[in-house]
Amino acid sequence: MYAPAPPAPPRDFISVTLSLGQSDDGSKSRRRRSCWRKWKQLSRLQRNVILLLLAFLMLCGLLSYISVADQWKAPNGRSAEEQKMRPANPPVLPAPRKADANPEDVPGLLPQTTRRHFHRGPPHLQIRAPNKDLEDRRQDDAQRREGVADDTQEDHPHRTLVSWRGAVIEPDQGTELPSRKAEAPTRTQKQPAPPNERQKAVIDAFRHAWAGYRKFAWGHDELKPVSMSFSEWFGLGLTLIDSLDTMWILGLKKEFGEARRWVSKKLRFQKDVDVNLFESTIRVLGGLLSAYHLSGDALFLQRAEDFGNRLMPAFQTPSKIPYSDVNIGTGVAHPPRWTSDSTVAEVTSIQLEFRELSRLTGVKKFQEAAEEVTRRVHSLSGKKDGLVPMFINTHSGLFTHLGVFTLGARADSYYEYLLKQWIQGGKKETQLLDDYLEAVEGIKRHLLRKSEPSKLTFVGELTHGRFSAKMDHLVCFLPGTLALGAHHGLPADHMELARALMDTCYQMNSQMETGLSPEIVHFNLYPQKAQKDVQVKPADRHNLLRPETAESLFYLHRLTGDRKYQDWGWGLLQSFNTYTRVPSGGYSSISNVQDPHNPQPRDKMESFFLGETLKYLYLLFSDDTDLLSLDAYVFNTEAHPLPIWAPA
Repeated sequence: MYAPAPPAPPRDFISVTLSLGQSDDGSKSRRRRSCWRKWKQLSRLQRNVILLLLAFLMLCGLLSYISVADQWKAPNGRSAEEQKMRPANPPVLPAPRKADANPEDVPGLLPQTTRRHFHRGPPHLQIRAPNKDLEDRRQDDAQRREGVADDTQEDHPHRTLVSWRGAVIEPDQGTELPSRKAEAPTRTQKQPAPPNERQKAVIDAFRHAWAGYRKFAWGHDELKPVSMSFSEWFGLGLTLIDSLDTMWILGLKKEFGEARRWVSKKLRFQKDVDVNLFESTIRVLGGLLSAYHLSGDALFLQRAEDFGNRLMPAFQTPSKIPYSDVNIGTGVAHPPRWTSDSTVAEVTSIQLEFRELSRLTGVKKFQEAAEEVTRRVHSLSGKKDGLVPMFINTHSGLFTHLGVFTLGARADSYYEYLLKQWIQGGKKETQLLDDYLEAVEGIKRHLLRKSEPSKLTFVGELTHGRFSAKMDHLVCFLPGTLALGAHHGLPADHMELARALMDTCYQMNSQMETGLSPEIVHFNLYPQKAQKDVQVKPADRHNLLRPETAESLFYLHRLTGDRKYQDWGWGLLQSFNTYTRVPSGGYSSISNVQDPHNPQPRDKMESFFLGETLKYLYLLFSDDTDLLSLDAYVFNTEAHPLPIWAPA
């Protein structure tokens, strides 16, 4: 019908690519498109494997950089953050003297410009908060670094570098954190007097103890001198940190430098371990803060702030009364396994340290948490004329085990820290003073008795109205605390009571065949023939190298000038050397103070033997009242000196 349509004529097309000034060959956009096309052609599994490998390589590179950078950090090449934490003029003691003919240089200690007049220890003026305006600190740091560069061009062999306890109370409304712009006082120092013979004996004892620790327990918590091994509690080098300020005070430059390097390179708090809030605060936090104040080395303040932050979860309780234990790696805090209570001494013997950490860093949370505990404990019922029970519940915030009152374990340093916080704060927090004075009157009214036949004054215990003539050696902190209060203007009869109790603590030692006090004694209240004043039960006759007798001897001699206290302390040191010294290095606790022929070593050297006992003995044998002046420093319950805050 119709003819088929003719086929469509073929069409030819020409493709033209316009290039704006670029050659098509090897263009970057073409290569990018080609790479992307190849990437998209890979399977999802292949792409995931490649991405995983790249992420792994980046992580390895980052960790390697951090590790290498940490090793490259020179002690004087501090980070900007560390430099900001250093006070413009940190309060310090004179630099330690040489330990031998060729001592190692202590890294990281910044020498100060030599001044015309030198004065051993702190001046009579109280110490003002060392924080300054940030810009001022940067300028001062720059000047200090220039001074260091100048000093290193010359050879200057003598550089001058500028348990159980507790207390707390509500501060006055006028109490505030010191201003970060507060000026540091100008400090004058004199060349330290060479140690006398008795002080040299203390240095020898310390070196013997340190040699054992260094050889058999380096970096671990405590030395086991008999078995020549070590024991761990927290795994934080407790003995080393507890001993830092002792080495500085004794002038052991080489040992201090070696310990400082361990803190710099090895001390790390990121570990899955539970620590006791109280013990770690007084030993680790207190030790680091004290080492910072004496040396001026910002490394110690940096470590202290890190550790303080890791302790803060302990305060996260319904009542704001802290848990006894906290994991410094995970931040999980908890009470002991057997109870939901904390001891009163634990929660009220951390305030000096946390308040000082806030003062130095300007971070308020440390002081606020500690003082919240103060306010709550202050307002509780269940006290008896200022005396407090031994336990407090972390959930309810109330005292438990009511009616039991002691100045021994679990309550003792509550009373000590009432006074010392008042002194630390410049004597402005009158509520602390009022509670301390009330407690002293409560002690006199309910716990004070005299023994027979020698009429020794002692402090017993009260259990539901029934008096017990039991006295822990821990209570021998009280003579020193009473004497310190009298020195700061409290009633003169406090000093009379301090002298009487000091005599008793001396007798607790001297009436033992080894000259060393047992852990607990019972006093004879009734005249009996052939009976001594001090009685000891078999379970209580051990000695743990405790410092309380030496501590109070130091205060009594420093504040009265009576040399008999030095003589008593010398006898105490001789007893330690005779019955507790281990030939291979170190000193050991003993199980029987009544058997001089076999005192039965317990194979443990507590960290406080170096941190407290030997330190107090060294200070006791000094006649220089400006060596850690009691008008400039207050000692925490682990014998770590912290500065008294000057009035704003």
